[in-house]
Amino acid sequence: MFLLSCPLAWAPKRGETARERRGRHVCSPACVEFARQQFRRDDIEGKAVIEVGSMNVNGSVRMVVQSLKPSRYLGVDTMQGPGVDQICSVENLTRRYGRQSFDAVIATEMLEHVRDWRSAVSNLKHVLKPNGVLLLTTRSKGFPYHGFPYDFWRYEIGDMAFIFSDLSIEVIESDPQAPGVFAKARKPLVFSENNLKGYELFSIVRQARCTDINELEMLFMKMRHCFSRTVTGHIKKILRNALRRK
Repeated sequence: MFLLSCPLAWAPKRGETARERRGRHVCSPACVEFARQQFRRDDIEGKAVIEVGSMNVNGSVRMVVQSLKPSRYLGVDTMQGPGVDQICSVENLTRRYGRQSFDAVIATEMLEHVRDWRSAVSNLKHVLKPNGVLLLTTRSKGFPYHGFPYDFWRYEIGDMAFIFSDLSIEVIESDPQAPGVFAKARKPLVFSENNLKGYELFSIVRQARCTDINELEMLFMKMRHCFSRTVTGHIKKILRNALRRK
C-alpha cells in the first residue's frame, strides 16, 4: 500500500538528525526580536512566566525574558528537549497548573500545530492572571506546510483580533520575514471569555476556512505531502545522476 511504503510528511529525511527534525518549526529571529521589543521590565520582573511549546531548536525567547528577571520561568512542551522543564500539552495547562497561575504566557510558533485550537486558546487565556500578558507568534496563509508532526491552521491579523478580543490587545502585526502574525495582549481584571465555537480559520489541510477538519482529510493531507516529497526526491536523484554522467 502506498501510504505504508511512503515516509510521512513528518518522517525523518535521510541523514536528518532529531534536532533538524525539530527545526522544521522554530522561533525565528523575528519572533525573538518581537519579544525583545514588546516585553517591558514590569511585565516580567519578579513574576511567574510560562512558555508553551518551549523547545529551543535554533532560537528561543527564553534568554530575552529571563534577562528581565522573572521569579519563575517554566518551559513546557509535548516532548523533552532543550528549554523544556516539564512535559505538558497546551490543552492541559489549566488542569495541571490551575487558573490564573502565571503573570506572562508565551507561545511562539505553536498554535498552528494544534488541531483543537479553541481548547489551546482557552487554556492560554485561563492560565493567565488578570493584568497578565500573553505573547503569541504563529503562521499565516502563504506559509508552507511544516508538520511536526502536524500542521493545521493559518491565522491572519483579523483572526487574532477576533479570537483575542476578550483581552486588551496591545499589538498585532505581521511577521516582517515570512507569512505570520505576532500579538501581545493583556488580560482584563474582569474577564469574560469569547465564544469561538462557530469561528472558521483557514485550514492548510482543506485549503479553505472551516471550523474543523476530519480524519479522512488529515489522511489525504499526509498522503499528498508524502507523494510530493517522494517525487521531489526522485527528481533530485535523476538530476544528480545526469550531472555525474556529464
